[in-house]
Amino acid sequence: MCGFTGFIGEVSNPDVVLENMMNQIIHRGPDSAGTFTDGEAALGFRRLSIIDLENGSQPLYNEDQSLVLIFNGEIFNYQDIRKDLVEKGHTFTTETDSEVLIHGYEEYGTKLVTKLRGMFAFVIWDRNKKRLFAARDMFGIKPFYYGHMNGTLMFGSEIKTFLPHPHFEKVLNEKALKPYLTFQFPVLNETFFKGVFKLPAAHYMTYENGKVTTTRYWEPKFNPEERPLDEIVEEIDSVVRESIKAHQISEVKVGSFLSSGVDSSYVASVLKPDKTFSVGFSAQNFSEIDNAKELSKELGIENINEVLDPDECFNKIEEIQYIMDEPHSNPSIVPLYFLAELARKHVTVVLSGEGADELFGGYEEYDESASMKKYKKVPGFIRRPVSEVAKILPEVRGKHFLMKGGLPVEETFIGQAHIFEEHEATEILTAKYNDAPTVKDIVMPIYKKAAGEDDLTKKQILDLNLWLVDDILLKADKMSMAHSIELRVPFLDKEVMKVAAKVPSRYRINDVDTKYAFRAASKRALPEEWANRKKIGFPVPIRLWIQEEKYFNKIKEAFESAEAAQFFDQQAIVKLLTDHYEGKAKNQRKVWTIYMFLVWYKKYFG
Repeated sequence: MCGFTGFIGEVSNPDVVLENMMNQIIHRGPDSAGTFTDGEAALGFRRLSIIDLENGSQPLYNEDQSLVLIFNGEIFNYQDIRKDLVEKGHTFTTETDSEVLIHGYEEYGTKLVTKLRGMFAFVIWDRNKKRLFAARDMFGIKPFYYGHMNGTLMFGSEIKTFLPHPHFEKVLNEKALKPYLTFQFPVLNETFFKGVFKLPAAHYMTYENGKVTTTRYWEPKFNPEERPLDEIVEEIDSVVRESIKAHQISEVKVGSFLSSGVDSSYVASVLKPDKTFSVGFSAQNFSEIDNAKELSKELGIENINEVLDPDECFNKIEEIQYIMDEPHSNPSIVPLYFLAELARKHVTVVLSGEGADELFGGYEEYDESASMKKYKKVPGFIRRPVSEVAKILPEVRGKHFLMKGGLPVEETFIGQAHIFEEHEATEILTAKYNDAPTVKDIVMPIYKKAAGEDDLTKKQILDLNLWLVDDILLKADKMSMAHSIELRVPFLDKEVMKVAAKVPSRYRINDVDTKYAFRAASKRALPEEWANRKKIGFPVPIRLWIQEEKYFNKIKEAFESAEAAQFFDQQAIVKLLTDHYEGKAKNQRKVWTIYMFLVWYKKYFG
């Protein structure tokens, strides 16, 4: 796992410019650096050594040095691909997984990406054809940003690498703020920096003759197969174990993150590393440390844990938002930052449980309450008009139940976070920032791809395209790499996805539990108590923090600042904060989302 950056375009002192860009991401690769500059092309690489510690430095070249590669990630089936390429006459000079990419591109062209099993973002520059080829893995585990400005294409693992480039124009994307207030993460393809884009998951990109072209090479789809439950469970357990084994490949120490949930517990119980890592808070019901210690003890593994200090957390918020590149208000980013810091003192690679919920149906929001199931037996021609009336009601008890009960899933589910309703965001924003894509603009293109699927599958596909990529995986990558640690996610694997796609809906979620078949599979490795644990997430006591005077005053100062006046109705946002502080409302997520944006904005634009 590493980081890269670079550009295609003429500039004076390209070596100096490239070095300054690379210095922005030393944290992603503290072990070594490598560069390539040749006319208009400049490619820079920072390395965190994992495989072939002696010879794995980049950039890498093909036999005649006409192709140049920089790569971030791990290819877990590289040995099989390498064998095929050697048989076809390619000559390898290292034992790295990286080198299969450059010879694979020579041999397979753009079809290379469909052969890869792993997490990756990479760039290949063809010196003869003056053509760039870049790609991002199917789930979006590794980030990739690009911007085309003033005749120059810039690309990299993090947006901050573009800041030193003389052709980069740092301008706020005014359309990004309003959707962020609803989703809690940067949901648009164009980032908060105008003209800077994310290469979406499962896409490759070419750049030639000044033109950027992106192509999707894979779509998440579910194709359920009717089979006996025992057979499904056996297949899940088998593929999970095989994936964890593949994700262990390393020449450095490997550990595991561990909460009280079934996902990380399943990983730890199969992996059986020397050490697991956990963090929590002293506030009641905001720590999973005791459960993690108990399971580790049962597995005969040492659990390294830490109780986090709120003052220390607040002191790191500015750094955390800087590392994220864009504003992000998922509170779990804070403990994840400290968890990665703790693990890095002991290991260089950690395995984690991200992705199981999206693949196997783990979120409570995927299910419906007993009362909702009963209500949906009322004919639709009655429920629909009731929901339309409920829409215009004030915030009263039962409003959202009636809306949800009468509207299609496409109009009620936008993912695992829903902070501000669209009309609420409109009311607190100044006019300039209300000209933005609507929630419907964002979710409907994905829902259209899932037309004809049941509601559960539609929700999963939406989350696989939005929530998983731009919330869960983005924070996992940025917080782990902030401490030069490689985080691997064995559930987000090509072979695991093939198995998950075949599980019928009733074995994903039913009246018994979420992730029903997956939990049954985990019992082959875990005590039943752990397999049946309800999802807690990464609980963070922001509700309590904001009710403490010192934190309230810190946030209030930001809300009353000149920066905040550009974006928000200050009287309205201070009221949100004060109502929460005084116990009149539970506005912690709304307050936190606004505050994280203001912290980020001050860091990058203040």
